[in-house]
Amino acid sequence: QVQLVESGGGLVQAGGSLRLSCAASGRTFSGYTMGWFRQAPGKEREFVAAISRGGSMTRSADSVKGRFTISRDNAKNTVYLQMNSLKPEDTAVYYCAADLTPGVRTMGYDYWGQGTQVTVSS
Repeated sequence: QVQLVESGGGLVQAGGSLRLSCAASGRTFSGYTMGWFRQAPGKEREFVAAISRGGSMTRSADSVKGRFTISRDNAKNTVYLQMNSLKPEDTAVYYCAADLTPGVRTMGYDYWGQGTQVTVSS
C-alpha cells in the first residue's frame, strides 16, 4: 500500500503558475503509475494527467494540454504537476493518485491523497 500527501495548492491570479507536489510513502514508488485528478464544486472528479512508472510516458486531458506538465522523481518518491497559464476554470481540489497497473491510465486508480485546493481568481 502507498500513502499520498499533496501540497502546493493556493490562490493565484489568472495567468499565473503553481506547482503541486505529491509525496508518496509505503511501497516502492517506482512501481506505481501516478495520476492527477481534480474536482470542482458541483462537478465530478476528472482526469488531469498521468505518468508511467519510469516517467517515459505521460498523458494529459485536452483541457490542460500545453499548460500543465506532469513529472516525477523516483529518487524523491514525488510526483509533480506544473501548472502554467492558469484559468479560473482550473479552480478545483486537486488529487494525486497511484496505481500498480502499468501505462498511463485515466481512471481506475487504487490509492488517493486527501487533495489540495487550487483557486484561480479572475
